[in-house]
Amino acid sequence: MLACSAGLSLAASPALVQAQAAGQPATNPQVQDAADDNPLGIPDSVQILGKSDPNLRTATALVNGTVITGTDIDQRVALVTSASEAEIPPDEMVRLRQQVLRNLIDETLQIQAAEAQELAVTDEQVNAQYLQLAAQNFGQEPEKMDAYLTGVGSSPASLKRQIKGELAWSSLIRQNVSPFINVAAEEVNDVLTRMEQSRGTEEYRLGEIYLSATPANREAVLQNAQRIIEQLRQGGSFVAYARQFSEASTAVVGGDLGFVRLGQLPGAISSAAATMQPGQLNGPIEVPGGYSIIYLIDKRQVLMADPRDALLSLKQISIGFPAGISQADAQARLEAFGTGVEQMRGCGDADQAAAALGATVVTNDQIRVRALPEQLQNIVLGLQLGQTTPPFGSIEEGVRVLMLCGRDDPEQSSGPNFEQVMNQLEEERINKRAQRYLRDLRNDAFIEYN
Repeated sequence: MLACSAGLSLAASPALVQAQAAGQPATNPQVQDAADDNPLGIPDSVQILGKSDPNLRTATALVNGTVITGTDIDQRVALVTSASEAEIPPDEMVRLRQQVLRNLIDETLQIQAAEAQELAVTDEQVNAQYLQLAAQNFGQEPEKMDAYLTGVGSSPASLKRQIKGELAWSSLIRQNVSPFINVAAEEVNDVLTRMEQSRGTEEYRLGEIYLSATPANREAVLQNAQRIIEQLRQGGSFVAYARQFSEASTAVVGGDLGFVRLGQLPGAISSAAATMQPGQLNGPIEVPGGYSIIYLIDKRQVLMADPRDALLSLKQISIGFPAGISQADAQARLEAFGTGVEQMRGCGDADQAAAALGATVVTNDQIRVRALPEQLQNIVLGLQLGQTTPPFGSIEEGVRVLMLCGRDDPEQSSGPNFEQVMNQLEEERINKRAQRYLRDLRNDAFIEYN
């Protein structure tokens, strides 16, 4: 779900309060507009009496007695920026550190709340999750992930602390939020009916980064969202930024909303998503309560088979180029390869013909179309048996083609069942209430900055 909850209630201006107390109706549109634009009643001209440069404050904090150090911030910042290809400017780094500090404060509050309710996360739980992440990214060698984290300026301890915060928050939600969420059978049946009526329309799998904003800080939040967009376009990981910066509960899964229909989204998000293709980024988009950055992961048609779920049998035919080869010789070898591929007589002839060209052949019998690079998906879907894609690659990495040798199309989709729809509705409501829960933890906290 998209976290679009409203901000905290703010007091009206003193003049408006006095008028209401005297029983006078505050119906003057200009007075009401002024109250909406300036909910705290702060004068337009403000004289700052203390230090006004937030950058002079050391970026450390004491949260209900727990210390967040500069090293904690340094290592978490390194974890966020490790995927970015461009160097981050100094002023942007200052803002990034401030945001990371706010995230670490939330994380600390979540860990403390879990411990206070006897839901403390054990080292065994954290290590098991850490090993699972290592297996996903570095095979069965967690020491490689240790070395990677240290190499980018972070540490295994920093990632484990983030894991601990996520596990603690999940435990709190399971105990204090989930049991009090109810979805009626009639609601689920209504959704299933609407889905059947929407058969053939498109669903969008979106990633989100949601940043809450109030009238008082809206401009600053907008600027922060624009900086996040810039970093993502320079190679930053959407999943990493969502985990660190998004204030939606989907942050724990890298901002992944799953598949949703446009009608389920706020109007501005719906309009933006409708124009996007998989892999595109959009935002910041103003939504109730703040701003959202969205990333289109995938899209499909409701209750329809997706051709990208077809299983393919492919032969990958490739050639390499010796180091130092001249441009003329490389071009001649490439042309000979292209001509030879065109003359192949289907998959039965591929191995022998490839050997004559000095090419290698790798056969893959269970390749799903969506597993291929996006640029190749539509090309492969248009092939007949025995046909090949155009050559692709480079002199440095080798040039190859894919030959289609078999295709098993997906069966018609039956769509989600009753239980799956109920789980989705419950998750949406849990996410909304979780946001309110976190705001309560912040409001009750004692935080000192050093």
